[in-house]
Amino acid sequence: MSKLPLVAIVGRPNVGKSTFFNKIAGSKISIVEDIPGVTRDRIFANAEWAGYSFQIVDTGGLDFKKEDEINTRIIEQANLAIDLADVIIFMVDGKAGVTHDDKEIANYLRRAKAPKVLAVNKLDNFEREKAYEFYELGLGEPIPISAEQSKGVGDLLDEVVKHLNKQEKDDNIGVKIALLGKPNAGKSSITNRLLGEDRVVVSSVAGTTRDAIDSPFNWNNNPYVLIDTAGLRRKSKIEPDSIERYSIIRTLSALERCDVAVLIIDANEGISEQDIRIAGLIHEQGKPSVIVLNKWDLISGEDKRKDFEKQLSVDLAFMKYYVTLFTSCKNGKNIGKIMSMVDMVYTNAKREIPMSLFNNVLTNAISANEPPAKHGKRLKIIFGKQVSTCPPTFNIYCNDSSLVDNSYTRYIENNLRRAFDFTGTPLKVVFKNRGED
Repeated sequence: MSKLPLVAIVGRPNVGKSTFFNKIAGSKISIVEDIPGVTRDRIFANAEWAGYSFQIVDTGGLDFKKEDEINTRIIEQANLAIDLADVIIFMVDGKAGVTHDDKEIANYLRRAKAPKVLAVNKLDNFEREKAYEFYELGLGEPIPISAEQSKGVGDLLDEVVKHLNKQEKDDNIGVKIALLGKPNAGKSSITNRLLGEDRVVVSSVAGTTRDAIDSPFNWNNNPYVLIDTAGLRRKSKIEPDSIERYSIIRTLSALERCDVAVLIIDANEGISEQDIRIAGLIHEQGKPSVIVLNKWDLISGEDKRKDFEKQLSVDLAFMKYYVTLFTSCKNGKNIGKIMSMVDMVYTNAKREIPMSLFNNVLTNAISANEPPAKHGKRLKIIFGKQVSTCPPTFNIYCNDSSLVDNSYTRYIENNLRRAFDFTGTPLKVVFKNRGED
């Protein structure tokens, strides 16, 4: 996959960067809230304009006066985005006029190699004369826009793509991997380990990741997209109208669109009810998965490992196909194995079984265990076939599907799993009456 050019949106807090980003991305990917500092991580999306394909990234608002840990990390993130960018959009607030912070950021951006495009936002009545005062920033012609009303956005993008080379549209963005878990389980640390750079905020404060962040990368010369998500807490702990509530919605959306889910559990805290709930969500969505027991450096002894495995076998009895990996971000233990396991479970989720082989397994299963009967009528299986993958789904055609109970469905599924490798992925076995689609 050829690398798409990167366009970074930079500016102080609350100038409308996320609103503009969402307009370009075509959906509400960044959280938009009228509170300075809501976007704290870099948010990625693919975009197109006038035949040009590029990647756009939203960054946290730059405030050089604050010296707290999270703001320091935001500045580090923005630095990285600026270093990687092919074009930088410097966004300012046209209603507020030129501020001291704008001047500081302009001086800061002058050192960046990438070309800059100056966007003067929040000019809802399109007062071009209000944009002129921003010439004093010395970053070229100010382009007036209203991201909220989509005014001037086309002119701004025209200016951006002047700096880009034409790209062929490439829909193969790679396998999408969602990292899920409770707050502070180590999702962002694992993301940064896998990417080899600090792409998401890592902090001792639980819940610092509030968006689902797409980070494209290559592993073994194959494309992937890593989605680091907000930690999922119990509903009772989330304020109804809080920013976190929208983060949870975004996390569930990330689960729906991912190809593989990686559930990260804090081994030091043990397996909680919320971990089991998240595993249930993954199972219900039919996603292949890897269960990662992180922070294993804080646990010692083989007996502890056996206790964890025993507890998991009980708590995850509804998804006996699960696979586990014990990791430590602190010392790097088994982090490199995560991608191998992701590939393994995704390969199994895509596995296609020839109809003849599937029906051989069915025949042997029927011979070993007579199908159920009700009211003097016995289930008669005619044939079966695989109808889809991800998850592998099998239709079995019979004389009367109402005769089938859950235990016999599980029996057929277990026979399939013994015959073929479906480790790490759910299966669907559906009984249908003859002639049903």
